[in-house]
Amino acid sequence: MKNAPDADFLIFDLGNVIIDIDYHHSLGLIKNHVPESFHAKVDGFYLTDFHKAYEKGKIDSPTFRNAVREYFEQNWEDQKVDELWNSLLGKIPGERLELVSKLRQNYKIGVLSNTNEIHIDAVYEMLRKDHGLNSFDPLFDRIFYSHEMGLAKPSKEIYERMLVELGTTAERVIFFDDLEANVKGAASIGVRAIHVTGPNVLFDFFGHV
Repeated sequence: MKNAPDADFLIFDLGNVIIDIDYHHSLGLIKNHVPESFHAKVDGFYLTDFHKAYEKGKIDSPTFRNAVREYFEQNWEDQKVDELWNSLLGKIPGERLELVSKLRQNYKIGVLSNTNEIHIDAVYEMLRKDHGLNSFDPLFDRIFYSHEMGLAKPSKEIYERMLVELGTTAERVIFFDDLEANVKGAASIGVRAIHVTGPNVLFDFFGHV
């Protein structure tokens, strides 16, 4: 490893860090299924209270699906809601999983992701299909999902809870996330936070181990 940072824990976001995601593709697909008069509502979808509640596990999947149907005034079947909702998910590149496995030889490895039950079920299906894994458990030492914690990035509380559960201090953790707000949230409590702005950032950071 060309760059071996002084840390005990490496914590990774999922979207656009481990898994490719494309919000614009998802929003564009939804726009194709609603009248043009609803396009502004599509653009504001991720800011809705019910989306934020689902991300924190405050509502269950049936309630979320019903909220989606009500918001867009559509009578979509559950499967259609899930299809549209999961359309932001891309591939899980094998080279990123290989990087995680190599890093795990020298560090404790974890995930901290804002996510939800429908997305995680779809991600695990991709893992089974493309990589022969039933979950991320074989790859990561600790997994923190927002909908299971009742908290979401970039709140300080979620990072503080993570540190407590890891049994460590902020200066012993390096956190990788694609969203600037989440990077700043982690940095605000003293975690070294790296902004992942493209697919090569992780490999460049660790010197292509």
